[in-house]
Order: sequence, then structure tokens, then C-alpha cells
Amino acid sequence: MKQTAIGIIGGSGVYDIDGLTDTRWERVESSFGDASDELFFGMLDGQQLVFLPRHGRGHKLTPGTVNYRANIDAMKRSGVREIISVSACGSLREDLPPGTFVMVDQFIDRTFAREKSFFGPGLVGHVALGDPICGRLSDTLFNTADELDYKAVKGGTYLAMEGPQFSTRAESELYRSWGCHVIGMTNMPEAKLAREAEICYATVAMVTDFDCWHPDHDDVTVDAIIAVLMDNADRARALVKSTAPKLSGRTGLCEHGCQEALSTAIITSPDARDPEMVAKLEAVAGRVLGPRVEQPIK
Repeated sequence: MKQTAIGIIGGSGVYDIDGLTDTRWERVESSFGDASDELFFGMLDGQQLVFLPRHGRGHKLTPGTVNYRANIDAMKRSGVREIISVSACGSLREDLPPGTFVMVDQFIDRTFAREKSFFGPGLVGHVALGDPICGRLSDTLFNTADELDYKAVKGGTYLAMEGPQFSTRAESELYRSWGCHVIGMTNMPEAKLAREAEICYATVAMVTDFDCWHPDHDDVTVDAIIAVLMDNADRARALVKSTAPKLSGRTGLCEHGCQEALSTAIITSPDARDPEMVAKLEAVAGRVLGPRVEQPIK
């Protein structure tokens, strides 16, 4: 396996990292429509990094209108085999105050209006998602955050809500009763799709506020979130910059099996597969579907 590119999905400024060279914005076509924005390519000490503003530059897309399938497909087409997701979130626990970085390892998906799979009628696939985060990638991020003296927590459950409204107090208390740690709107179906694309995926959940359950804090406001977001931005960029060299040069398969997730996932027999679906999934699942099928992207 060739050296892999490292993908970073996050806010519009996460790519503003000192030391990046050979930078360019490039539109990457996807068979699943338009990605959130052009992808930003750059080299850092010999390692290819590929950044994607999840909501587009200027934050033009709501969590529910992000084309998650096109984003992951475009990343895969760009040579990305590892994704660091940098995501703002609310805290559901007293011991996770604003400014904390949580390396979550589980998700509860409460979104309901999003395309959640690359597969469908004509080509059915079922990937394992018991451990949705790449442990190797997440451990590297946690250890780096610890070295940088950040308040970082290893492990936790991320409740993905549909949004764009924030929680009601009753919902917030419900999620707390389920044992969730943080709440956000963007990591589902992103993590599911990364697994289907055989990409290692890890989340850095940056706490911006206490969700509305907290009795001694004001209800969530955009102004309050933005203030903490700005404070977190520099640390997020430093984390990415310090983590990338530790991931650089890896050429083998992930020992957690992320890059072989489709080996036993395709259930549709070869003679029953829809040729159009096979062509559409060439980038995502070409490894297990056979030789490349040349077909224009629609």
C-alpha cells in the first residue's frame, strides 16, 4: 500500500496551519453530488494533508444539508485513508467543561433526515460498526493532546442529533440518562460512511458549552459557542499539526481492520448487482467489487 493522505474535516479555518507547502484548492468530483466545498491540499513535512470545510467556507450549510456521502467519497478519491474529524459539541457532563477535547469512541445516532449509506437497492452492504472509531488514530490524537497539555479525555459517547435547533431541556436530560458525554450534529452519518469507505476515522469533539441541562449556565446561544470556538481553533490546528508527523509514513493496513471493513460486508451476489451502483461505488468499494468500471459521473 502506498503512503496514505491524511484527511481533516472541520471548520473553515482548520487548514490555516503554519508550515503547509504546495497548497491548492481543488474541486473533486463525486458520484454522489457536490461535496461541501473544494478540498484544500497541502504538504506538511512530506505528508499529504487534505482538508475539507464541513459546512463550506463561510459556514453555508446546515448539519442536515451537508452532503456527507459526497464528502467522504471525495476524500477517498483524493487518496485519503485516515480522517480526523474536528467537531464542536455540547457537554452533557459536569466534568467536561467548555474547552475540553473529547476523543469519543461511541455514537448514538438520532439523526433522521440524512442519507446514511453508500449502499442501497441493487447493491447491499452491511459493515460492522460495533467500534465506530479507529482506536489507533484516536489514541494518537489523545496522546498528542496530552503532550500539548490540553484538557483531553479518552473515550466517551457522542449523541448525534438532527438539528439545526439545539436540544430541549427534556431531551438533554434524556441523553444524560443514557450515559452520553457530548452532543453534536455532524458526526453521523459521517463516521458510518467513513467505515463503509474503509477509511480510518476518529473524532476530536471540542466542547463549546454545557447543553441546556446545566442549572448554573445560560441556555445555549450562538454567541457563546462562537467565543469558545475561536479559543479552541488555535489548539485544534496545533493538534493536527503535531499529530500528522506521528501518522506519516505508514504504508500498511490498519491493525484495527478499518481498511478491510468491506471484506465480508457485500451481501448481493455478483450476478445480481446493479451495474450503475457498482460504477457509482467504484471509489468507495472498488477494492471488493472488482476492476474499475469507466463510467461518467452523473
